[in-house]
Amino acid sequence: MLGGYRFFFYDYMDAHGLSRYLPFFIYVKGRPLDSGYVGAPMERYEKQLGSFWVTNLNLKNCVSTGYADAAAEILKNVGAAKGRVGIEAGFLPVDAFRVLEEQLPEVELADATYTLELLRALKTPAELKLLKDASEKVVDSMLAVFSKYGPGTSKLTLFDALRQEETARGLKFEYALTNVGTAFNRAPYDKTWEEGETLALDSGGNYRGYIGDVCRMAYTGKPDQELVDLLGQVELVQQAARKNLRAGTIGLEIFENVNAALAKCSAGNKMFFSAHGMGIVSHEAPWLMSDAFPRYTAHHREKPLEDGMVISIETELHHTERGFIKLEDTVAITATGCEGFGDHGRGWNSAGG
Repeated sequence: MLGGYRFFFYDYMDAHGLSRYLPFFIYVKGRPLDSGYVGAPMERYEKQLGSFWVTNLNLKNCVSTGYADAAAEILKNVGAAKGRVGIEAGFLPVDAFRVLEEQLPEVELADATYTLELLRALKTPAELKLLKDASEKVVDSMLAVFSKYGPGTSKLTLFDALRQEETARGLKFEYALTNVGTAFNRAPYDKTWEEGETLALDSGGNYRGYIGDVCRMAYTGKPDQELVDLLGQVELVQQAARKNLRAGTIGLEIFENVNAALAKCSAGNKMFFSAHGMGIVSHEAPWLMSDAFPRYTAHHREKPLEDGMVISIETELHHTERGFIKLEDTVAITATGCEGFGDHGRGWNSAGG
């Protein structure tokens, strides 16, 4: 509700002293002018810059119980300290929860995570622009790494290089899963990228609160026909996932189209496809798979997708001789079709260095 706002001082860690940063946003249904925000003292700098649209502000807290107490006080002041109050239970520590219970005896605290996630699933045009920018910047970062590095480079070096490229483009580097050749361990370690080996960079970069999550491939020389064919099969599946993809498409149709494409692939028995929502966090709604990691109910598998939803589609091939080959794309659902964000660099990119 604050458009991806996160106070810069706690951007990498919420812990502070013996407690933690725990901001609250308070919204009373149908009464937006009664909204409130509870934050930390140094957020007065953001207030001076006009970062908050709410008028009920409490920026005096440094411990989790203090944040909760201030949130309860705002609810009392706006006459909303009774009835049902939604919280995101998985993100509220027990000491803060107990304060809310004590300070709001006439309130029933209910888990509203599911409801809020459904609201967050429908992105505004401004949010879509941020996701597009994030995806494009991540791809550009990967292409820069491919162009500067080649055989003899360790996975640790590639990991750090990608972090630097994403940071230089205004992204907050979140993660990178790297694969070299037939080494399917995706952690950064001292494995060296050798001549004749493939490289997969799969990374998430955060741009102003929204994540670009894509995967692109590189090769140390000119790819032979087998490599071209294998990546072509991955691309076939990726494009099948987009077939007839638009607002109104039932989530299950994505997987039906993918399964039909996999049946045409000679390497289909070595390929894996998944689809999940993207936005402020990875695997937010829409929820399309019950066997995804992390686990959740596939709420949208039998439901129509909606304009403004954003999904990640990813196909990976585990080939014991040619290596790990994968594409991952971020795709926005529109009223008339779909739009891929950061759709460039999809083929075999040549190693530099």
